[in-house]
Amino acid sequence: MNLKIFTIVLFGAATALAQSPPPLEGTRETKRVFTFEDMMKLKRVAEPVPAPDGKWVLFTAQDVDLAANTRKSHLWVVPAEGGPARRLNQANNEEERPRFSPDGKRIVFTSKATDPAQLWACDFDSINGALSGSPHQITNISTGADGAIWSPDGKNIVFVSAVYSDCKDDACNKQRDEELARSKVKAKVFPRLLYRHWNAFTEFKRSHLFVIDAGSDTAQANVPVARDLTPGDHDVPPFTLGGQDMYAISPDGQEVAYTSNIDEVEAISTNNEIFTVPMAGGSPKRISTSPGSDSAPLYSRDGTYLAWRSMARGGYESDRSVLVLYQRSAGQLRDLTRGFDRSIESFAWAPDSSAIFFTAADHGEAPIWFMPLEANQPIEVTRGHADDLTFGAKNQLYFSRVSITAPSEIARIDVSGVRNSASKAETAAVTYMNEALLSQIEMTPLESFVFKGADNAEVQGFLVRPPHFDKTHKYPLKFLIHGGPEGGWSDSWTYRWNAELFAASGYVVVMINPHGSIGYGQKFTDGVNGDWGGKPYVDLMKGLDFVEKTFPLIDKNREAAMGGSYGGYMVNWMLGHTTRFECLVSHDGLYNAEAGYGTTEELWFNEWEFKGPPWDNRELYRKWSPHEYARNFKTPTLVIHGQLDYRLDVSQGFDLFTTLQRLKVPSKMLYFPDEGHWVLKPQNSRLWYQTVDGWVDQWTAAK
Repeated sequence: MNLKIFTIVLFGAATALAQSPPPLEGTRETKRVFTFEDMMKLKRVAEPVPAPDGKWVLFTAQDVDLAANTRKSHLWVVPAEGGPARRLNQANNEEERPRFSPDGKRIVFTSKATDPAQLWACDFDSINGALSGSPHQITNISTGADGAIWSPDGKNIVFVSAVYSDCKDDACNKQRDEELARSKVKAKVFPRLLYRHWNAFTEFKRSHLFVIDAGSDTAQANVPVARDLTPGDHDVPPFTLGGQDMYAISPDGQEVAYTSNIDEVEAISTNNEIFTVPMAGGSPKRISTSPGSDSAPLYSRDGTYLAWRSMARGGYESDRSVLVLYQRSAGQLRDLTRGFDRSIESFAWAPDSSAIFFTAADHGEAPIWFMPLEANQPIEVTRGHADDLTFGAKNQLYFSRVSITAPSEIARIDVSGVRNSASKAETAAVTYMNEALLSQIEMTPLESFVFKGADNAEVQGFLVRPPHFDKTHKYPLKFLIHGGPEGGWSDSWTYRWNAELFAASGYVVVMINPHGSIGYGQKFTDGVNGDWGGKPYVDLMKGLDFVEKTFPLIDKNREAAMGGSYGGYMVNWMLGHTTRFECLVSHDGLYNAEAGYGTTEELWFNEWEFKGPPWDNRELYRKWSPHEYARNFKTPTLVIHGQLDYRLDVSQGFDLFTTLQRLKVPSKMLYFPDEGHWVLKPQNSRLWYQTVDGWVDQWTAAK
């Protein structure tokens, strides 16, 4: 449940240019403060896709049109060594997820020129870094197509589509969808759990992997027929909010490895497994053995190994994720990162198949690590916050890089000397998509501090000063509480709880990583299990004590606490346990723990965090349920919730707001009928920031 954050026109002379290497920055006095409108102008750069010949890198960048209330992704290309980036197409339609063919002569991508989206392809001119010829549609499946990958032999393309598991062909799927759309009866019948997920009802469709022949005549009049590789009543891949692909193709193109959960009751299971199936079709073979989640299989380039992320404990979505190696010919498994007390995130095989590079959260960053297959411990390669690792040519490792002061850009490191060097690899920027705008704005860096929290544990926190900071002045405080609870604040960028934007209106922003946070070892992460209002609350209060004593710039009489998801829960908990804040903001937070169990979808989360269902452990649910302490509520509170939030049902927000109103506690509710757990629509996001900041300004104004 982790309450913790997508008409083809050829490239021409009018193609937009992104910024070249950054201009000289202005002085502190000439820079202005960050605004919401600035944030919406930033281009949202996605993962790098390097060309096989090492000359170019493809990526998508999402543009926000605030007036139109839209977000659209477009294809871009940049020289692999870095430099000006160009739009690959001047197109109004959304285009996503480009992938080079193994020989680099073609690309395939997802286009929303049609509804549903389909796969399109085009030849690629490697000399000029441009499309060659006219793009054309290569799938015409009624249920849509996305997530394309090429087989390394260049013969096939595998993609994802959501279908009815009992339909034998596309005609059946099309008929079923059309009947559903035409029906004047909108009632639904649920034969089992997980009937809705995240922000949508499932309609009991299943994601399946399909394959088409990449060598067919792909003119639109003769679109190749797609073949279902993973038929059956299971999702392949299972639901995910992003991250590394959950499927891969062997180097010889003969086998597909994929992730799926085949447990009978998916709503209580995290037991994703790794399977393989012949590209030609046939019976799948399960090769993973852990009762916890196994995901994101990736073949070594020489085909000897298959690696994936694995968790040991079933039912716990935030268990430590290790790298497992599967020796294909011998069928042997081994834990490659057994002695490394961090969770593996994005990873990529070294070109010579002798090592794996990966990212893992560590003390507010997500460094890149290097793990030789024969080693016992990984070697840290870079600091900072990296993701989306992928290799290009000549030992160049490309990745996404963010910080608290800048959104995602593409960077690279040369790993040639990593194995024999004790020094860190030098990072080189590849894109500068937002540098021109950001150079005009004063951003304040993240400051780290450490204090003793619950059980005398070392706890890390972060502080962001307001722009144009005056050390003779005292500032009100915005105290942010992260979701998860197995999440964490870090030196990274977010559009939904942006610390720089919160600070821009003249506030000090403080963010603490209490027990339950990631990046401090699994024992620390586990510290929140069954103790939601315990050690994490103590950490937060001790952290607030620490910053009040340590940073004289904070006006401790003008403080607001704000949180979403588990952070919303903690705000609700604070309502009944402290009056030290002038006001509170509770976004999509758990209020009544027992009721929350019956209205969520991923039941494994509640059953892990509260040690079983309510009828087996009612006292723990009641002990940590904020609604049990309603008689103590006094602090003015803004409640925010979305109708489409199926992770934490909107009834939780209504329940809290009703209680506050009946108790005559100053309160307001911001309700989004068209948003889920996250507020994503641009104009809704603007209203969210305006309402949150307005509420905090109202109650923390100088007296």
